[in-house]
Amino acid sequence: MENYLAFEEPIKVIDDEILKVREVEENSGVDSSKLIKDLEKKKTQTIKDIFKALTPWQRVQLSRHPDRPYSLDYINALTEGNFVELHGDRNVKDDKAMVGGFGQLNGKTVMFVGQQKGINTKMRQFRNFGMPNPEGYRKALRLFKLAEKFNIPIVTLIDTPGAFPGLEAEERGQGEAIARNIYEMMRLKVPVICVIIGEGASGGALGIGVGDKVVMLENSWYSVISPENCSTILWRSWDYKEQAADALKLTSTDMKGLKIVDDVIKEPIGGAHRHREEIFASVKDYLIKNIERLQKLDPEKRTAKRHEKFIEMGEYKGR
Repeated sequence: MENYLAFEEPIKVIDDEILKVREVEENSGVDSSKLIKDLEKKKTQTIKDIFKALTPWQRVQLSRHPDRPYSLDYINALTEGNFVELHGDRNVKDDKAMVGGFGQLNGKTVMFVGQQKGINTKMRQFRNFGMPNPEGYRKALRLFKLAEKFNIPIVTLIDTPGAFPGLEAEERGQGEAIARNIYEMMRLKVPVICVIIGEGASGGALGIGVGDKVVMLENSWYSVISPENCSTILWRSWDYKEQAADALKLTSTDMKGLKIVDDVIKEPIGGAHRHREEIFASVKDYLIKNIERLQKLDPEKRTAKRHEKFIEMGEYKGR
């Protein structure tokens, strides 16, 4: 059963109408194909009207849509089922919020690493709601280094509300693990493409977010803090989350304009959750083209360009 966000209520109303007409047609035998066709047209237009004027907060909601594809959905679609998952950081344990391994993309081996949220309550608890512990980032780094050793390109899929903020995570060096990943990813000699497929929050996203290309899906977001937490800090309440979302400039359009990300992959009208195969195809095309381009560059020059890209994001004015 399809899930609907609050601003998608007009779509739900039409879907309910279509369902009722189909039930009447089935029970009475009356041909209702024309009415259903008209309702389908009305639904398509309603979706277009809603999605052409989305607010930043609505895009944040879309990034968290329960039907939206998660990292393993993308990996399995991109590799056509030949993904081999690797486990463990060789130190503490296997963090289930961070997944990674080898897969074939268009006949070439690629190392995929991404945050996985889980598709139901039980799996979300198992995956810690997509919030990695330090061992998750250390597992990711181990896989990055393994890919570098065998000259295999890396693709990261970012979808996290942030790194896990628990006491035990801090005790095991959460900040150090993320900082180490940022440092090491800057120096990797193989092509690295980072794709923000949903939520890109704080250091949790940056821990696997340094690449030659950083790209966002149209209805994803990327920010140092979530709108809710920003609202809590500034206004002592979650009630101002919509204003916070506007002020944070966290949408894909904002990030591209600020040159924080390199590209935006457009989603089909209605969002990635309604057109999974289309978004999988768009991401696959982007990865194939850009991995090929990046592999043609000299490794030293590619790494130097990566450094320059991130250095140019900030401004410094001396006294």
